[in-house]
Amino acid sequence: MFDEIMEKFEGSPSQQAVIRLLLERGFSVNDEGRVVSGGIEIPNTGIAREANVDRRVVDSTTDAILADDELRRIFQNISSIPSLMDLAPVLNLSVLTVEVANADEPGIVATVTSKLADAGISIRQTISEDPEFTDDPKLYLITDDPVPGELLNSLSTLPFVRRITIA
Repeated sequence: MFDEIMEKFEGSPSQQAVIRLLLERGFSVNDEGRVVSGGIEIPNTGIAREANVDRRVVDSTTDAILADDELRRIFQNISSIPSLMDLAPVLNLSVLTVEVANADEPGIVATVTSKLADAGISIRQTISEDPEFTDDPKLYLITDDPVPGELLNSLSTLPFVRRITIA
């Protein structure tokens, strides 16, 4: 789906940068063509600055979104979720990051979370990046307790695991 959305803007790398930002942050576009997070309007100048484009590019991108029925449905229904990843050090939580060879493989989340549960590790939050919306999707697990070394070794031997990091 990500590739299909980006193809609609293939002639404009600047508009693609805006689209990527909207998707990464979970920002939606309202009926007036304004970028919003929930009911909070985000100024186009802020979006432009973050995407490193001119403000007019944000206007033209939101106009294109509203003019396309499929894009309109996507961007009027997207939303963001709060993440504990950046708060983990402050809250004394651990973040386990699992990079996989093939994110479309079924059972990745179930296998990893089962191994953590079997070890008595409580999971506060699980974030699984969608392979349709990112080039290198990762699975993030925020846990109450540090993951012991032997469990990390066990997880790293799973056939779908490419790399594991802990923070």
